Amino acid sequence: MTTPASERFERIIGSRGRTLESLALTAGILAFWVVGAVAIPVFGFGDAPISGPGSIGEYAAISCGVVAMLAFAAGRLIVAAREDGLRMRVLDALDIAAVALAHGAIALLTWTLASVLLADAFIGAEVFAVPLLVIAGAAGALTGYVAFSSAVIMDLSLLAVVLAVFLVEGMLASMLTATDPYWWQEHLSALGMSENVSARAFNLTLIVAGFLVTTLVRRVTVDLPSAHPHGRRNVRTCLVLVGVLLACVGIIPVDVSFWLHTAVASGMAVSFFVLVIALRRWVPGLSRTFLVLGWTFMAVIVLLAVYYAVGWYTLTAVELVAGILVFTWIILFIRSVETLGNDDARAEHPLTRASNDG
Repeated sequence: MTTPASERFERIIGSRGRTLESLALTAGILAFWVVGAVAIPVFGFGDAPISGPGSIGEYAAISCGVVAMLAFAAGRLIVAAREDGLRMRVLDALDIAAVALAHGAIALLTWTLASVLLADAFIGAEVFAVPLLVIAGAAGALTGYVAFSSAVIMDLSLLAVVLAVFLVEGMLASMLTATDPYWWQEHLSALGMSENVSARAFNLTLIVAGFLVTTLVRRVTVDLPSAHPHGRRNVRTCLVLVGVLLACVGIIPVDVSFWLHTAVASGMAVSFFVLVIALRRWVPGLSRTFLVLGWTFMAVIVLLAVYYAVGWYTLTAVELVAGILVFTWIILFIRSVETLGNDDARAEHPLTRASNDG
């Protein structure tokens, strides 16, 4: 049943025949003109290098980061208006803010990386004034279109991809800009120990990623099929702990409190292990293949920890591999839960029941 607010929205938007796709195109066109127009006073109709300070790459990365956040937020608000008349809880607003920030960071890092690669391909070249404005506007248009489209089609699988891309690009940015090139000889948390841009990027990546994990968990466990009386609640608790503790790793850098930082990082592993061990009892419908995969990941993490204890592996290697395995498992868990839900929905469909009865 539609609300009066959503009905008003439909009269304003739907009466003109504008679909969400046309709105995404509109977002791209608007971003093209705004980003291109702002570039005029920034560069003063002058030439600019491809990458580095004062470059077209730097401008495109920053402006597209802002565009991505605004376009995503606008898309989610439009979807909310169409569905429930913009009635949102505080957690819903925080979810939008966190995922919008992730989109902004992805756009910022992606265009920065693209400009660095192009600068290496065209060494010493500069971009002339008119092409500069067009390129900047085009980058904004593409970013606005993709971010808005992502917002209106956002589902669990896409949100998991956003989480993975955000984590990878955020970590790479921290590693490439670290003031100490030999940070890896200590541990992964060494990236967040100083007060420079690299450390802030590392810690912010962990904080936002932790919030994204909790967002994913709350959505994926809403309709989690479970015959266990407390299975859904237990799964949600373990995964929320992983997200909250991940954010705490960024909030409490290792140089602020070594023991507290280590405790929250270890708590993530404990929560993951508990979930993997108990998952068969909590969600009996999950495939045996996925359950075996979880045990395999857990065994690899334990083995690497033993290797570190005897001096065969560095702590950085253990942390990187363990982090990759845990987040790979979370993404695969989301896909498995979606498949399980689709199977249950098909089983409950009248035509499916009729064919089975026949």
